[in-house]
Parts: sequence; C-alpha cells; structure tokens
Amino acid sequence: MTEDLDAKDLYEIPLIRAGVARQSSERAELTGVDGTLLATVHLAPPLLARLTVADARAGEERTPTPEQLADAGRLFETATINGLSPQGYCDLQARVAGVPIAVARHSLRDVAETFANVGARFLAERPAGVGGVPASGEIGTVWTRRGDVLAVIAPSNNPGTHTQWLTALACGYRLVVRPGTRDPFTPARMIAALLEAGVAPHYLSLLPGSHATGDALVEAADLSMVYGGDAAARRYGEDRRVILRGPGRSKLLHTGEITEQTVDVICSSVGYDAGMRCTNATAVFTDADPAALAAAVAERLARLTAAPPQSADAQVPVLPLGEARALRTQLAGSLAGAVDVAAPLYPDGPVADLGDGSGALRPAVLLCDRSDHPGARIELSFPCVWILPWRRAEGFGPLKDTLALTILGGDEELAREALRERSIRKVLLGPIPTYTAGRTSPHDGYLSHDLMEARAFGTTA
Repeated sequence: MTEDLDAKDLYEIPLIRAGVARQSSERAELTGVDGTLLATVHLAPPLLARLTVADARAGEERTPTPEQLADAGRLFETATINGLSPQGYCDLQARVAGVPIAVARHSLRDVAETFANVGARFLAERPAGVGGVPASGEIGTVWTRRGDVLAVIAPSNNPGTHTQWLTALACGYRLVVRPGTRDPFTPARMIAALLEAGVAPHYLSLLPGSHATGDALVEAADLSMVYGGDAAARRYGEDRRVILRGPGRSKLLHTGEITEQTVDVICSSVGYDAGMRCTNATAVFTDADPAALAAAVAERLARLTAAPPQSADAQVPVLPLGEARALRTQLAGSLAGAVDVAAPLYPDGPVADLGDGSGALRPAVLLCDRSDHPGARIELSFPCVWILPWRRAEGFGPLKDTLALTILGGDEELAREALRERSIRKVLLGPIPTYTAGRTSPHDGYLSHDLMEARAFGTTA
C-alpha cells in the first residue's frame, strides 16, 4: 500500500461535477499491475456526462488567472491533496499504470512548470494582429473561443500528457475530463489543485467512465480533445469539433557515420520515460548500415532495467504478466520479415517475469530490409523501434505522418525539406532527442489555434 493509506483502506476517486465531489452507484476497482487491489473509482454513466456538460455551460464567465494556475502547479508538486502526498500519488500512479515511478516523480515538476508557464504560452500563441476591443468607429480583430466547454478523452500512458489541456483553461474553457482507465490519479490531483487555488468550480469536472461516457461527452461538448490511435483518427478525423492527439510515430533520420553520439540520441529518443510518450521515437531511417546501427542500439537499450514500477530502478513499463506476453506475441505477428535483433540479448525472453504476477516489457529493436516496411507505422507502449534503410532519392515519403523528427548528420537542406512536408509536425536538426520541447514551442501545432479563432469586431459605442 502507499505510505499515505492505511493497509485496510482503498484510495477512492469520486466523480467531480462542476467542482463538487460526488459518489456513484457504479464503481470500478483498480488493481496494480501485480494484481493488488489499490483503489475504487466512481463511474459516470452517459446521461450524467450530458448533465455535467450542461452544468459547466451554465456557470458565469470566470476565466482562471495566471496566478491561480501557478498556485495550482505548486500545490500539485508539493502539497498533500485528497489524502495523498506527492510521493503517495507517484506510488499509486506507477503501480496502477505500470509506468516507472521515476516518470511520475519528474512529472511533478513538469506539471508544475507547465502550470506556471500557461500564461506566457497563451500570449506566445496569440496571433500578432489580434488586439483588444477596437476604439469607437473602428473595426478590429478579436480572438475568441469557438465554444465554452471542452471534453478531454484522456489516455493512461504518461502523466505529462495531461499538461496539454491546461491551455484550454487559459483560453477560458470549462473542462470535463474522462480519464484513462489506469490513470485517474493525475487529472484528479490536477483538478483538486486547481480548485484549491481558487479556480471557479464549474470550470472543472472529472468523469471516469466507459467508452459510452466518452462518446456522450464528445456529443455534448462544444469541442473535444481525443487521445487515441488510428481507430480514433478514422472515427473522428472528419469532425471539426474533435481535436485528435496521437498516434505520434516520431522518428529519427540519420545520415553519415554511426557515432557514439548517434546511438546516444537514438536510445534516449526511444527509451526516455519508458518509451511511453508520443514523442518517443518508434522508427529510425539511416543511409548507413542498418544492421550495424540496429546492433548498437539493441546493445544499449538492453541495459534498461526491468523492475516493479514502484522501484526507483525501473526503466521500462510493466503490465500484468499475461497482458505483457500478449503484447509481445502481437508484435511477433507483425514482423513481416523484420528481425528483432534485441531478442538474443534476453536469455529468459523479451518479457521479464517479476515474480508477482506482472511482467516488464524489455525493449525491441526491429531490423527491416526496406524503407516502406509497415513496421514504421507501428507504435507500442514500450521502447520499440524499427530500423530501416533510406536513400536521399526516396525523399520524405517514408517519413510522413510524424509528430517529431530529429535529423542526425547536420544536413540543413534536409531539415528545410522536412519543414515543407506538412505531415511532419516538429523538426529538430542535430543531436536533439525527439521528445525535446521549448518553453512555448508547439506540440502538434498550437492547441489554442484549435480552440480559438480570430474575428472582426467593430463598435460605435
């Protein structure tokens, strides 16, 4: 059990409707990846989702201030909230989601910094031509919301994912969050910190629930931010009210010699935060010897430590043992001629049996014989990277649909070409890991540009 809870107790996560905690007759039990029962989560049915959106919409306009957001960040990082100290939160989040506790610990600081920077980021994203209310007799440009309520259909892969919806608060949106099944802890803590910092209650709701609950939120809200893979893209891709996040399919393009620095940047891009970010690299294209590069990357990634997620030593994700083995079986069925050059480095197999009913997912390094291998589009929730041959004459066709691309080798012309490919969302030239971000740099474009729009406004008053 966590340090904050009595051994006979389970941590309880209630619904939060317009800032007010409520219980539900429908509940789910959350177990750790080792099967230990750790928490009870109250669930919202679809009808309650629609009613909550209506409650949020009815409240008066009280956009959170930058000071309130910064205060909330400090509370998230340092305070005991809803009975959990920061360490207690990290422990629960790691044990249930299977994410190494080191990820949760540094996410405390990341979330706090994001809270503190929301105001500056909002100003940086604001179009230069937008002003205040124009003077009498003039017509100017104002930046206004596309709606009032944003639904967030969140994942469970990394606590830092939740920092993205903070921009919506700065824009004045009321938020209704349906958390991922295995990480309700992060958004619950963020919302509690925001409420304690004085944000108006009707701006914040947390509704754990089923896919049907998520569908009801998307239908009822003005806009929705939905995290998901190809299935979500197929389902919502034509709906202008839905802002899709994922999959990332981040990549590196390597030209020239294979150096220690090359391998360092690749392995950092693949393995950082246990390989569970959308900006972790899942494919590397090289004009050098792919087999030599794959062997060097595999040898380095194989050093990542497999341990229970609550251990400070853990560096790879952990799942219930059956789920971990099923995921690796799924990968084995997708090789289509590729070879996992890391597999021989694991005498007891690619899943480390931790002896408590859970299994750690050891890294996979898949060597491909052609640049158009379908593996380059496969993104899994652990360090898994495809190494593919590439020649400049092929251009950026094989590298399309990429959230973050690092170009190793110093070729500035390649970087300029990459920027002209619209499906590549971020370009990094030089030994910069794919997950690296600037203080106000866009993630997948600026979120505020999806939430806001410029309109003409004039008055004679």
